[in-house]
Amino acid sequence: MRTLIVGIGALGGLIAARLRAAESPVWLATRNAESAARLKASGLRVTGVGGAVSVETVEVAPLDEYLTGSRFDLIVLATKAHDALEVASKLSGLLEPGGTLLPIQNGGVPQMLGDRLGECVLGGLSNLGATMTEPGIYEQRNAGHLLIGELAGGESERAERVRQWLGRAVDLRVTPNLRGAVWSKLLLNCSVTTLGAVAGGTMREYITSSEGREVFEQAYDEALSVALASGARPERMIVEPIPPARSGRSAPSEEYDAWLDQILKGYGDVRPSMLQDIERGRITEIDFINGYVVSIAPQFSVPTPLNAAIVETVHAITRGQLAPDPSLLELILQASQ
Repeated sequence: MRTLIVGIGALGGLIAARLRAAESPVWLATRNAESAARLKASGLRVTGVGGAVSVETVEVAPLDEYLTGSRFDLIVLATKAHDALEVASKLSGLLEPGGTLLPIQNGGVPQMLGDRLGECVLGGLSNLGATMTEPGIYEQRNAGHLLIGELAGGESERAERVRQWLGRAVDLRVTPNLRGAVWSKLLLNCSVTTLGAVAGGTMREYITSSEGREVFEQAYDEALSVALASGARPERMIVEPIPPARSGRSAPSEEYDAWLDQILKGYGDVRPSMLQDIERGRITEIDFINGYVVSIAPQFSVPTPLNAAIVETVHAITRGQLAPDPSLLELILQASQ
């Protein structure tokens, strides 16, 4: 399966290195010629969970160089969300007839690309933890996996073919309920990742305040209401997606506290990737996480004032008008009233 990986950051680099280590042919597309030259000279090196590998990178070039006649059976789109939307239309023209575009970004990106490009898009979701210490050097941080599936639901032969091919590199699983799986991760991203970015710390730090817990509960409840109204069936990830004793919104109870504790065990001490983006001056993915929830909510007449306030707050932070701080959580509550 002739494969192009677009975006050689932490996740794309990890997949590329492990595919090459399995002696599978793979082509790499970078943003520019300088990045391509650097990777061609250095090769790819992975350490951490799954074992260390070190491979040469022969087939690497700027994306634009592939636009002059190259064709692929599979394109793995591993860029940041905003870049994915910018380049996806170009990539569809690089596919062989019947070829597959596999986006693996957070939030609503797979569905957004499916709406734009049609059946060539196979939905993807990553639970792999990886970091890039410098271009070409990566660390796998967990024994996670890629989850893929048809956006329309159900099973398909192409999903199984992709599983068998990319499964040479990483643990890859197929689900007949990809939309539900995407929403399960989106629920936690909306209420864990973005709030940590706003507060400037981990979930365990911000959840101890009454404002932190209230913002978490409302952000999660709004996103869950949109998911259910859309017809999605969120799947269990770390916890059951519907909190105990939910009747329109979360209700305090011992069962709910135990449910929240399970989330804390999984994510409570993780420094949010969005906070790292803010600290490094990068564009965040807020528009594809909480912003995605807010953008589709009117279709189902579901109000999402708190998620809208979170989106505006993150934008204000990235513009330099605010700085991450726990006090912003109270401001979000006030703005959502």
